[in-house]
Amino acid sequence: MAAKMILLLTGDFTEDYETMVPFQALQMVGHTVHAVCPGKTGGEQVRTAIHDFEGDQTYSEKPGHRFTLNAEFATVNAEDYDALVIPGGRAPEYLRLDPAVIAMVQHFASSGKPIAAICHGAQLLAAAGVLGGRSCSAYPACAPEVRAAGGNFADIPIDEAVVDGNLITAPAWPAHADWLAKFLKVLGTRIEP
Repeated sequence: MAAKMILLLTGDFTEDYETMVPFQALQMVGHTVHAVCPGKTGGEQVRTAIHDFEGDQTYSEKPGHRFTLNAEFATVNAEDYDALVIPGGRAPEYLRLDPAVIAMVQHFASSGKPIAAICHGAQLLAAAGVLGGRSCSAYPACAPEVRAAGGNFADIPIDEAVVDGNLITAPAWPAHADWLAKFLKVLGTRIEP
């Protein structure tokens, strides 16, 4: 299996599990993952938030860990990467205001490179205008944005993921096992005993 170069777009108050788990799991199977945030350099940190499902009308939010970036947003070139990961949390709501972030997402979409987005990551996909006619799952509160962007909101169980060509999406971190397995399949990753 050829190792892939994967870009992970994140920012302050990204969802803790949705950032750390794919970052570590993708490296564990041999891929290189560069985690970047606009306005920050490698070695700097972003704050995370833990979103939990405790029976309330929406998720609860608790302080998470500090996540250390390992590359600089200003110097990465999307063309050098094979795939993109977009964690959820609150970061996508403001990252989508950055024209350079939007251009990056559009590059991966127009190039047909795999894009794995989870939870509120769909906000970035919607803002980039890459959901037209595509099936996309997300946290249910993002369904209106998916639909307004011309996407087909996939209302699936919280522990499942959906694949539409190069786009792999899921509602939230309980879907990690399915989301990451489907992303690895689209990447062409083979794990043998």
